[in-house]
Amino acid sequence: MARTIVTPIQMRFSDLDPFHHVNNVAQQMYFDVGKSDYYERVAGEELLADRLRIVTVSTQTSYLGQVRSGDRLTVETACERIGTKSLTLFQRLMADGQVRSESRSVMVAFDFAAQQSVAVPDRWRQRMLEE
Repeated sequence: MARTIVTPIQMRFSDLDPFHHVNNVAQQMYFDVGKSDYYERVAGEELLADRLRIVTVSTQTSYLGQVRSGDRLTVETACERIGTKSLTLFQRLMADGQVRSESRSVMVAFDFAAQQSVAVPDRWRQRMLEE
């Protein structure tokens, strides 16, 4: 697996249920924050703004423990695999150093002008595989 990026997460009051647990939907949003940070710091913001972009086609999340108000949260993000047209990001939500949930997202390189998937550009591949 390539370089792992650690993103601090700010918990919001609206993320909590009446029992002071972080809702699973909020955890998915935390993973999205981690993805955005990963793109900016590793792959380059062009993945979200240029003609060729990256889109999510599948996400699988396992919830392994409770996340509670007051927990210090981070999301770890790394590129687990790069194929011809897709890549897989692996993420872990950490609460005070303990894994609380894990997510794998399959992302596809997509040409918005042509409205079709394309091969992952070599420049993206190089950036994501650097240690």
